[in-house]
Amino acid sequence: MPDTTPEPSQNKPWENGWAPDTSRTPGTRRLWLAGVLALATIVACVTAITVMDNETDDPVRASPSPSGSATVPGLISYATPSTDDATTPAGESDLSSTRTKASPAASPHESANRGSKPSKSPTPHASSPGHSKPSATYRSVRSVNYPDRYWHMSGDFVKLDPITSAPARRDATFKLVKGLWDASCYSFATSDGTYLRHRNFVLRSERSDGSSLFEQDATFCPKTSSYSGAVMLESVNYPGRFLRHQNFQLELDPYQQSDLYRADSAFRLVGPLA
Repeated sequence: MPDTTPEPSQNKPWENGWAPDTSRTPGTRRLWLAGVLALATIVACVTAITVMDNETDDPVRASPSPSGSATVPGLISYATPSTDDATTPAGESDLSSTRTKASPAASPHESANRGSKPSKSPTPHASSPGHSKPSATYRSVRSVNYPDRYWHMSGDFVKLDPITSAPARRDATFKLVKGLWDASCYSFATSDGTYLRHRNFVLRSERSDGSSLFEQDATFCPKTSSYSGAVMLESVNYPGRFLRHQNFQLELDPYQQSDLYRADSAFRLVGPLA
């Protein structure tokens, strides 16, 4: 039989003279290995970070990101979008480039054709501009729907009469001057130095007393009529009231959306009869 030496029994070391090594703490070798691995890992990380920093600093190898900052390959970048390249569309927030287009006001001619009220006259001036009057223009005023009748002084009132005599032609001729209250409007003066004004909404002639009320009552603003070559005359201190004839008497009546009103309030300023 082969000569075999039996392995010492682990449970009875004292029988063959073998004893365990008690000079070293159990597991020390494994702790040393773990320490070496940890140290190697740290060295590798430091080396990798150093290499990547060098690559980033290299202007040739570092490629700029769309926002202008370098992006290191392999790392996630949370770059904040740049606002330097953002441009504001012109005309939206740039007040100097914003233009407001004003819609044109409807002319009285258009308003009359639509059956709506003609646009109002300009706001009267705070002080009367009529003290410096230009040279007078003489006119006679003819009705549109009664073309053989003219404004005519009959006593102190203005009537719509046919003109059949020389005195009637003189009484149907007026000096057309700039408005006593608003120079962009009209005032009508008679041959004896009086002015046409409305009193109790009836047109009559009176001598000026220099008051603001008189100047406003004697000022009428022309508005384009729906009849070609004709005007409507609006009171400057009663916007929305126009001169019209009723029973051949000149009165100041509120605007009405009717063909009869537009015809009765339409007049043509023609050459002087006298």
